[in-house]
Amino acid sequence: QVQIVESGGGRVQPGGSLRLSCVVSGLTFSEYAMTWYRKASGKEREPVATVSTGGGVTNYADSVKGRFTISRDNAKTTVYLQMNNLKPDDTAVYYCGVLGYWGQGTQVIVSS
Repeated sequence: QVQIVESGGGRVQPGGSLRLSCVVSGLTFSEYAMTWYRKASGKEREPVATVSTGGGVTNYADSVKGRFTISRDNAKTTVYLQMNNLKPDDTAVYYCGVLGYWGQGTQVIVSS
């Protein structure tokens, strides 16, 4: 059974930083690309960043390029999202997803 647990969210002021973590179990983690998504209130869930199986290839939504960094540690079956220079528009629930499985999400609130 695939289990996904996200953590690291919180409330920060604009310009602040957060590091999200996502621990995955129940599959061969190193064989799958991993994606962070987010869902803001009243909006559809959208992909934010994707990392390849080995971590060498990453892709980002235009809205977060230059501010967010996705990485992974296959030994720890964990994918990270470092978020810098956060903006109010980044406020959302952030999810980790693979093969149609999702975690419970972690809330990020960017507000002064």
